[in-house]
Amino acid sequence: MPRLFLALFLASLAVLSLYAAVATAQQAPTVRIRGTIETVDGNMLGIKTREGTDMQVRMTDNVAVFAVIKTELSEIKQGSYIGVTGMPEPDGTQRAIAVHIFPENQRGAAEGFRPWDARANSTMTNATVAETVKGTDGQNILLKYKDGEKKVVVPPETPIVTFVASDRSEVKPGAKLIIFGAAKKEDGSLEAGRVNVGRDGVTPPM
Repeated sequence: MPRLFLALFLASLAVLSLYAAVATAQQAPTVRIRGTIETVDGNMLGIKTREGTDMQVRMTDNVAVFAVIKTELSEIKQGSYIGVTGMPEPDGTQRAIAVHIFPENQRGAAEGFRPWDARANSTMTNATVAETVKGTDGQNILLKYKDGEKKVVVPPETPIVTFVASDRSEVKPGAKLIIFGAAKKEDGSLEAGRVNVGRDGVTPPM
């Protein structure tokens, strides 16, 4: 019996270790980066972050490049899938400080409501526009996502942008970019499978 108990105990430890290893692999840390491209050397980007830090990020060989371009509030319609960078209001609504419109093939990307780091206490809501009505202090938008809904006010001065699939020609010194999730490798290096670059001087506002 003691030997059987020991064997079962060791087998349980092995299973737990396997689950821990899988969980660790699945939870590889990612880093959100906003800044200006300073250098491009093959796949390596030299970036000056908005905080003033110098960073090196390697683009994957099959990196997806998206241009971030200005668009109009009128492009946000019922059924649009959008992301709203917002600030919470006392009445529970979100006041938009930036809005990005997703291309149709990115519908459902990172759907939901979460804290964000554009500013202190800012939030991000990725959701479908259920209703949009002009209000006294901006456009009133009702956003619905799988776990709930948010009411958003978009003031007239809010920057509105969209993503356009592009190529590496967008990736050049002087351009502003945001990388939503650069993977942090075991050796501390950073790798990006997608970069979003402001076109024509646009700073990605999200």
